[in-house]
Amino acid sequence: MFDFFKKKTENNQNMEADVQNQPQQEPAQEQSPAPKKNIFSLTFDALKNTIANTSQSLVGNVVQHIEQEEEFDEFILDDMEELLIKADLGVNTAADIVDKLRKQNKMKPSQVREYLQNEFSRILDEAGSNVLNYRENELNIYFIVGVNGAGKTTLIGKLANRFRQQGKRVLVAAGDTFRAAAEEQLDIWSKRAGADIVRNDGADPASVVFDAIKKAKDEHYDVILVDTAGRLQNKFNLMQELSKIKSVIDKNAPESLRESILVLDANTGQNGLSQAQVFTECVNLTCVALTKLDGSAKGGIILSIAKEMKLPVKLIGVGEKIDDLKDFDSQEFVKALFS
Repeated sequence: MFDFFKKKTENNQNMEADVQNQPQQEPAQEQSPAPKKNIFSLTFDALKNTIANTSQSLVGNVVQHIEQEEEFDEFILDDMEELLIKADLGVNTAADIVDKLRKQNKMKPSQVREYLQNEFSRILDEAGSNVLNYRENELNIYFIVGVNGAGKTTLIGKLANRFRQQGKRVLVAAGDTFRAAAEEQLDIWSKRAGADIVRNDGADPASVVFDAIKKAKDEHYDVILVDTAGRLQNKFNLMQELSKIKSVIDKNAPESLRESILVLDANTGQNGLSQAQVFTECVNLTCVALTKLDGSAKGGIILSIAKEMKLPVKLIGVGEKIDDLKDFDSQEFVKALFS
């Protein structure tokens, strides 16, 4: 009986020794959480589908026509310039790209795809960052301008929804006070997005913006989206109105103005460049939001405005739904054009 307990004790001691002699296992490393998907970004495949018509117009037609040639000559270069202009790249931008090619004696037509891809990337990079400016724990004002019919009111509603999804308090200032339909539509979009609105039909637009700034400061809003008129047929009145609104912002919240955004309809093509020039005279624009890009063959306007106005595109509209306002990534855009 005593032998039994003796053997059991010896066995336990041997087991403890075995455990002590085993190599120590390192604690399992914590898995870093998977990066969160940005719901405001397009997947690459979705971007390719969105700009398929632009890609064919701006890249496919040009490359197919040029790359089979053996050498560049003036006739081929003139054809290339004409094709780029027809693809809404703009006269000046197309001429600049082709003139640069004229000086590269070693370039072959078979390399035209690579050449265009590099040039497009350079043009977009030089226009500036595609990231929408925002500061946490401060009031952020976005001054939205554009012609009537460009999709300005819809974009404001979608942008309000975007900020609301990020947990921000959003206030919309209905600054297009002389077009009742615009205010009604903006009211509907604000409600859909869960944003509040300041409106005063028929009032001076600058006074509406003043009231919005006061309310936002008193009640601690994160974002003000300022809607404005877009009546280009009376340029003088438009410039006066926008300048007055800008003065109200500069006087009452100068540190809060994050972006002055020009809203352009992608289907306007080169008319978009003339619109950018007019609104630049009225407001110090910082970026472009391009609406109705899905299905458009005139997305080359992105490059034209980047080249001639040094304005980056930061937002793109790709559908009718409230969450169809996406971030624009210039490098992904170029890759999608050429893939």
